[in-house]
Amino acid sequence: QVQLVESGGGLVQPGGSLRLSCAVTTTRYGFRFYAMRWYRQAPEKAREWVAVVSVHNGTNYGDSVKGRFTISRDNAANTAYLQMNSLKPEDTAVYLCNAQGPDGDYWGQGTQVTVSS
Repeated sequence: QVQLVESGGGLVQPGGSLRLSCAVTTTRYGFRFYAMRWYRQAPEKAREWVAVVSVHNGTNYGDSVKGRFTISRDNAANTAYLQMNSLKPEDTAVYLCNAQGPDGDYWGQGTQVTVSS
């Protein structure tokens, strides 16, 4: 139905930046009808909501990333992004992309982000 593929994760030093991408393939409904969210999950921690961009481009962020991360979407490219700046070791996690639309919720496989010196 809906396929999401994250990319852009990797190893970065504290204070550095990384840009994650989530490429979305849809069938019945277009990408523009899906709200896009980023979550993250660190080992032995609960999954944490990071950011959301709505179908009309409104955005909200979790307190832990506010002011450092920016979520965006490019409907022509069927892609959502997460620009991560001023990265901290506690940002280390698997970052997962989620699409919420008329036909349900869908998840990507995740991409690993490691912040370490």
